[in-house]
Amino acid sequence: MQTSAGKPSCPPSLSQHEALVYVMVMMSAVDREMSDDEFTRIGRLVQFLPAFEGFDEDHLVLVGHECAAQLAAPEGLDIVLEIVREALPERLHETAYALAVEIAAADQRIRNEEIRLLQLLRDRLGLDKLTCAAIERGALARFRK
Repeated sequence: MQTSAGKPSCPPSLSQHEALVYVMVMMSAVDREMSDDEFTRIGRLVQFLPAFEGFDEDHLVLVGHECAAQLAAPEGLDIVLEIVREALPERLHETAYALAVEIAAADQRIRNEEIRLLQLLRDRLGLDKLTCAAIERGALARFRK
C-alpha cells in the first residue's frame, strides 16, 4: 500500500472482531468466488457467536470490503495473515481457525486453495495439527447430509 505521497503506508490495525471477519472473508475469497452461502454464513456467525459480542453488524460490509482491498494489494494475503495474527489475542487463534473452516465447509466442498489457506493460517497462528484436525472433523460432522 502507498499513500498519496508515494510512501509505503502501514497496513491497518484491526480490532479482534475485525480480524475474525477478515479471516472469514479471506477464506471466502480464496477461490475467487464468494458464494451466497459463504456470505450468508459470515453474517449468521457474526450475529450469534460470543466472539462477536459488541461488534456493530452494520460495520460488516465495510470490513469485508477493506479486507478484499487489502487482499488485492501486492503481497496482500501475507499482509492480511500478519495483521490478523497481530490483532488476535492467543485465546482467539483456535476460534479464527474454526471460523475459517466453517466458511470453507459452507458450500460442502473444500477446494485446494482453501486447504492451502487453512495451512497458512494454522502456521501463522501457531496452532498444532491435532487441534486443527479436531476442528475440521467437527465441521465435517455438522455439514454432513
